[in-house]
Amino acid sequence: MRLRRTFRMALAIPPLLAAAACAPQTSAPKLGNTPAASVPLAPAASEPTARQPRTATYKCTDGSVMTIENLGTSVRVLGPDGTSSELPASPANQTSRYGEAHDAIVIDGREALVMKGGASPLACKR
Repeated sequence: MRLRRTFRMALAIPPLLAAAACAPQTSAPKLGNTPAASVPLAPAASEPTARQPRTATYKCTDGSVMTIENLGTSVRVLGPDGTSSELPASPANQTSRYGEAHDAIVIDGREALVMKGGASPLACKR
C-alpha cells in the first residue's frame, strides 16, 4: 500500500512542478497588494505627454484666443475680451483637470477642452 502511494505521488509531483515553473514571474506590482509608498504618483519622464507651461496661449476652433496661466493647484483663464476666471484643480491633486460649478478645462498635452455652462465644449490648441 505504501509503495503504491509513493508511486502515485512520484507521478503527480513532476507535472505540478512543471506547471509552477510555467507561471509568469514578473516583478510588476499586482493591484491591491503593493504598499502605497511604492506606487508612482507622477508620470514617468519617458512618457510623451508635454508638461503644461506656466503661461500658454491657445487658439480655439471658433477663432478665439485664450491664455491659460498655470498656478499649480489652479489655472487662471484669460479670455479674448480681457475677462479672467480662476478654476481650481478637480480633484485637488490633479494637474490636467480644473473646474468648479458649470465650468471646466481639461488640458492634455498641447490641447485643451474648455467647457462652460450652457455652451458647447470648445477644443483649443497651443
